[in-house]
Amino acid sequence: MKKAILAAAAAGALTAAPALANDWTGFYAGINLGSVDVDTSVPGVGNDDTSYGVHVGYDYDLGNWVVGAEFEYDWTDVQLIPGAVSVDSVMRFKGKVGYDLGSTLLYFAAGSAEADVAGLGDDWGGFYGVGIAYQVSSQASLSLEILEHDFNNIAGTGINADATSISARASFRF
Repeated sequence: MKKAILAAAAAGALTAAPALANDWTGFYAGINLGSVDVDTSVPGVGNDDTSYGVHVGYDYDLGNWVVGAEFEYDWTDVQLIPGAVSVDSVMRFKGKVGYDLGSTLLYFAAGSAEADVAGLGDDWGGFYGVGIAYQVSSQASLSLEILEHDFNNIAGTGINADATSISARASFRF
């Protein structure tokens, strides 16, 4: 009898407790820290370095799927030819489509990026990648993102570059 009463009380407490709603809809902003590895079409010219930046975006939760758009800006100092050519920053306009697993979101991202290449000039290219985000609360999430970038004929020089970035991100919803 005691076990039945305790089981009924536990079941009542569980059903009375409000569930954390894992809704990804809304505006968010945050910071990111990672690394970027740049390889060029010039033999022996490439390097990697730390990147850090900010991002702001909006996601819309459709149930099982989440769609969104984001602006991201990363600062870096990838010295391709020390003292002469470096990648100083990357700006991205990103579209996202993800699968909602509750407090976890698996997503695909793609869009356009502008690389500021000191010594050559700025150039636009495309990128794509994947990410995983986890809601630590209704207003905060942590994520990991891997993006592959492609820049062709940077500033008309005939030099191409591929860049891979890996970033840990913290986002706050409002």
